[in-house]
Amino acid sequence: MSADSHTGGMTEEKCPQLVDYFVVAGLDPAGPWRPLDEDGKAASSSSSSPARAVEPVTDLVVIAKGLGEEVPEGFTCIEKTLGGHSAELSAGLINNPHLYLCYRRGRDKPPVLDLGILYEGKEPLKQGWYVIETTPYSRLASLSAGGAPTAHRVFLTYRRALDSQGLHTVGITDIALLLPSKGEVAPHTFCRVDKNLNTGMWGPALYLCYKRYPRYPQEDLEAFPLPESVPVFCLPMGVTVESWPLNTKYQLPVFSTFVLTSASGDKVYGAAIQFYESFPRELLSERQCVRLGLLSVVDRRPITNRSLHVKKSICVLSHWPFFTVFQKFLTFVYRYSISGPHVLPLEKHISSFMHNVPFPSPQRPRILVQLSPYDNLLLCQPVSSPLPLSGASYLKLLQNLGPENACTLLLAVLTEHKLLLHSLRPDVLTSVSEALVSMSFPLRWLCPYIPLCPLQMADVLLAPMPFIVGVHSSYFDLYDPPTDVVCVDLDTNTIFQSDDKKPLSWRSLPRKPGKTLFNTLTNLHRTLEKICTPGQEDATLEFLLTDFDQIYRRQKQLELEIQEVFLRFMSCLLRGYRAFLLPITQAPSDTTTDCSSLFNLQGFLKSRDRTQQKFYSQMTRTQMFTQFIEECSFVSDRHACLEFFDECVQKVDVEKPEEVRLIDLDESHSGEHTVFIMPPEEPQEPDGSECPALYSYETFPTLRPDLFDQPQDQLRVPAKGSAPSSPAPRRTKQEIKLAQKRAQKYSTVPDMWSKCLLGHCYGLWFIYLPTFVRAESAKVRALHTAYDVLKHMENRKVVLPDEVCYRILMQLCGLYGQPVLAVRVLLEMKKAGITPNTITYGYYNKAVLESKWPSTNQGGRLRWAKLRNVLLAVAQFRQPIKRRQKSGSVGSRGAVRDPAGRNKAVDENYNHVSSPSRGGLAGKLQQLLTPTRHRVSVRRAASVDDRRPGGGGGGIGRRVSDQRQSRKSQVAETLLKVLLSSCSLCRSCNSLVYDEEIMAGWTSDDSNLNSSCPFCSASFVPFLNAEICGERCTAPQRSRRLAASSVFTHPPSPTLLQGSSVGGAPQVTVAYLSPLVLRKELESLLENEGEAVLAQPQFLDSHSIIFWNLVWYFQRLGLPSNLLQLVQASPLVSQLTQVPAPLSEGSAVRVRLLWDTLTPDTDQWPPLYILWRIHSGTPMRSYSWRRHNHPFTLSFLEEVLRWVGMNEVHKAVTLFLDTLAKQPGSPRIQRSLYREFLFLTLAAMGKDHVAAFDKKYKAAYSRLSNTLSRDELRKKRVQPPSPKAIDCRRSFHPTLEC
Repeated sequence: MSADSHTGGMTEEKCPQLVDYFVVAGLDPAGPWRPLDEDGKAASSSSSSPARAVEPVTDLVVIAKGLGEEVPEGFTCIEKTLGGHSAELSAGLINNPHLYLCYRRGRDKPPVLDLGILYEGKEPLKQGWYVIETTPYSRLASLSAGGAPTAHRVFLTYRRALDSQGLHTVGITDIALLLPSKGEVAPHTFCRVDKNLNTGMWGPALYLCYKRYPRYPQEDLEAFPLPESVPVFCLPMGVTVESWPLNTKYQLPVFSTFVLTSASGDKVYGAAIQFYESFPRELLSERQCVRLGLLSVVDRRPITNRSLHVKKSICVLSHWPFFTVFQKFLTFVYRYSISGPHVLPLEKHISSFMHNVPFPSPQRPRILVQLSPYDNLLLCQPVSSPLPLSGASYLKLLQNLGPENACTLLLAVLTEHKLLLHSLRPDVLTSVSEALVSMSFPLRWLCPYIPLCPLQMADVLLAPMPFIVGVHSSYFDLYDPPTDVVCVDLDTNTIFQSDDKKPLSWRSLPRKPGKTLFNTLTNLHRTLEKICTPGQEDATLEFLLTDFDQIYRRQKQLELEIQEVFLRFMSCLLRGYRAFLLPITQAPSDTTTDCSSLFNLQGFLKSRDRTQQKFYSQMTRTQMFTQFIEECSFVSDRHACLEFFDECVQKVDVEKPEEVRLIDLDESHSGEHTVFIMPPEEPQEPDGSECPALYSYETFPTLRPDLFDQPQDQLRVPAKGSAPSSPAPRRTKQEIKLAQKRAQKYSTVPDMWSKCLLGHCYGLWFIYLPTFVRAESAKVRALHTAYDVLKHMENRKVVLPDEVCYRILMQLCGLYGQPVLAVRVLLEMKKAGITPNTITYGYYNKAVLESKWPSTNQGGRLRWAKLRNVLLAVAQFRQPIKRRQKSGSVGSRGAVRDPAGRNKAVDENYNHVSSPSRGGLAGKLQQLLTPTRHRVSVRRAASVDDRRPGGGGGGIGRRVSDQRQSRKSQVAETLLKVLLSSCSLCRSCNSLVYDEEIMAGWTSDDSNLNSSCPFCSASFVPFLNAEICGERCTAPQRSRRLAASSVFTHPPSPTLLQGSSVGGAPQVTVAYLSPLVLRKELESLLENEGEAVLAQPQFLDSHSIIFWNLVWYFQRLGLPSNLLQLVQASPLVSQLTQVPAPLSEGSAVRVRLLWDTLTPDTDQWPPLYILWRIHSGTPMRSYSWRRHNHPFTLSFLEEVLRWVGMNEVHKAVTLFLDTLAKQPGSPRIQRSLYREFLFLTLAAMGKDHVAAFDKKYKAAYSRLSNTLSRDELRKKRVQPPSPKAIDCRRSFHPTLEC
């Protein structure tokens, strides 16, 4: 286990803050509080927060009573100081206007947060502060002398809460004035403004002080204002003043937890400890002292053998349910307050814990916090699970309820009953309540939910709706629960139900999954009784810090097993529900979003067993189920959780679902790396000695803001770069995990590995698709291009790792208003046998619901279509007559010859014919209707396979890029060429490894950059080489070249510009990444920097590895992109030694993908295909080969080709090996014998002979292995590529160039 210092650990990255607020709740002796009533009970439970029982101050004014001004209506004037003296603000002025401060309380506007005094001219006004310049009667409210210059005026100032923080923000509750010369001091809970209000020549100094509720930080966080009801939850049963005999021991602090739920459903977790401290007798009346036994009843003599105590609470609020950690921290704070003296004040420890302790992350899974030399606590990263994080404790649920009652309460939750939980242990209430609402996952409890309900809020039990409420058992000493409420006593494991209704029984659950649930919980309950000892909790309450690593791991495992039992039950309960979801396929109406329109409820009920109909009918009528269907049908913040649940449903759809593991723990980040957080550093005297211990407390102190340390670095999560409205290419953790499993499975199957890689390549393009569509002017055409790609992928049987391709296209359809295309994408998805998961289904419904649909009024369109068809039919009938009249020959069926002799195709789908040369109605209608229809028909008919017989997908790229390039070809005179090659050298055996062999050597690990050499099996990092060169050509030549060439098939390479040959052309070498690795890196880039980075010119330089790999794969598959436009603006182009003219916007970039290496080792012998081209005089790139005494003459090459052509490849291999054996020394060859023959065949005979050559060579190798051992053949690099490599080449066709 390693340990880091706090400084080093915190500078790695920003993490979420663990604790948001520290709050002290109780009865303030110095503040206004409600006394005990005649019965000795608290007058109101709101006394738990006396400062909050009164309304906050919302308005302040200054009035001049000496000038006849009166107190405004609703305001209270402060006429006396704390000691009863006059509270005039202007007592020291010569012309005393008798100024007084008035305030008003209320809830109608945001409260006042701070008060201040402004010495005008000496200091600037702080931002966000307001000045009280005038009285309500428009007179000057300056506290200085009336004749004083403007620069010396003094005003009262205040700061108000923001409107966005709401009306219930913690504000000022009391204001007072004090005269220090009269012995008046600010009460403990008041904050004094250290500026004298009396600026006159005489009179005592007057100071202003005010009170706010004790909490830290004092100001609300912008993202999470402090809820007003926190003190009530800290002391749910209110505050009581009690008298004890003198020798009575203090009760141990009671730990409690609670959950606050915001309007948006976000949870805030609170942890508090309640304790007793002494209370002064002086604040009690004589009658109260008598009732508390402090005075004798007859003669009112003081009774000295009793002491007074009052209840107080300290609390922390957090978004994370680390209840055990918070209990230890609060216990330490309490112990610190009752011990001492100390060198450091208590505020230093509180601020250190809040500012320096981050949320455990994968980079720091364990955080050891040293609170003091004797106190520490350990934070562990929560279990990485797709299930939502909560404060649930399934161990406490099963421990306190048992198997039978746990199943019964699950039934009550699923059918939305009123549940009232009560216990004498407040922390158990929250843990069990959280488990109750979590065990019904994926259904979410939407009704009132208060795990620890204060006495003030007990009226919620009378609500006419379902609820889950927890109360302290002492509540029943005061009130009786309603009769229609199911009461659950967690201390006695008893469920009380009304006699009027049939009691709930777990046997009402569906029989088979219910019985499995009960039996499994029974077994786990026996295990739980063995590992959980009764005294463990008591030891924790007595402030014992134990090393619980081993116990914690066993309990964590048991916790997950119990959670998995409930998850398996819910998966069996809702099995097959997705088949009954109804997608939106038409223009939305008023009832489109109703649950009845989104879900086939009757079909779902009919699919269940007849004996279960009653239960399912009750469950499907609940708010939880309706909300669940809506979340499954539309985009929601729970899509990752719902997608995980869908996977669980698929797993349990087997014969024995109880044997299937549903929750797979992610142990990839569960390292032992521990960050060590040091306690606050104690100050030292100037001579190096220890400072004296000055801080000791009789009661828990009032927190002083000046003693808190300010945060050095805000532990906040940085904002994500991706815009929320942009199509999200990110996969969920579950999708990533599933893709890794599939890749691991397919990596062992040769004919599936290439399809897996191909699927990730298409996934890369669809991740890039939003950037491509945004840059295109014809965005709808680009979307149809993407749709053609989807169809092409289906035709090629591409194995998609996830649904991101469909999801992004659906989201783009919604973004650009194409709902009909979104419906076609869904049909294409179902045609491919893919059932959309929750995320994809939500984006689909969002697209078709929010987009504008085409008009449904077909009347006019149908009439025009009928008229058009009649006219076209007449024209067709007249064609034979016109043919007889004309001398022109009749063409083949489906085409007519125009006067110029060109054949015009007839589109049978739209009855398109040549436009009549004469005028008239028919001709005009033909001109109006036909051209648009024809363009549409051409676009729709131009599928991938039609445009390219080979079916490689290049036609899609040509269709978009060639149109764009043909428009630019009229102005551009400079052509940039980019040559790319993935051929890499294995340093271990000095062999060149080619593209398909590299692909076959990749692993399914998306973090592994290595491939394996097919000759020595060594791991190496392959590289992708790019070379940029320029070409001088005129516009007509360039236009012809662009029109006649495709992405992969080119004429012989033209002459390069001077200086841009191999020696002068800029070259780039980057790591050649597997599509799996590249996708992970691309997703990480978009997550951190946003989608806009893909279109920025600096993308090529800042992320060159990702850029060139994307260019390589997009060009391999013929997929259109705008990446090549970034090459023109790259500094690499400026490195070309001679460029005819500056590259204009119309300059084109052509890419050639080469099979062989771009930078061959000229110390080695030239390959056979190079020698053949030299002998045959074929133009090629200049490599500056050195002169070698190699044995490969022209006659040798012709002999090899003759044997290959005669299907006698084994003789060619034997000839090659014999020729090498006759040479002295080792042969200088880096290519395998297969590769030498393949490239020679390719150069001499063309690409059409590659497939036939593979069969011939494989047969020759089998024949040679009879005479030579396979090891010997491998040493001589004679073996052919593996079946996995051949399949990779076949999947990523067409064949690369040599």
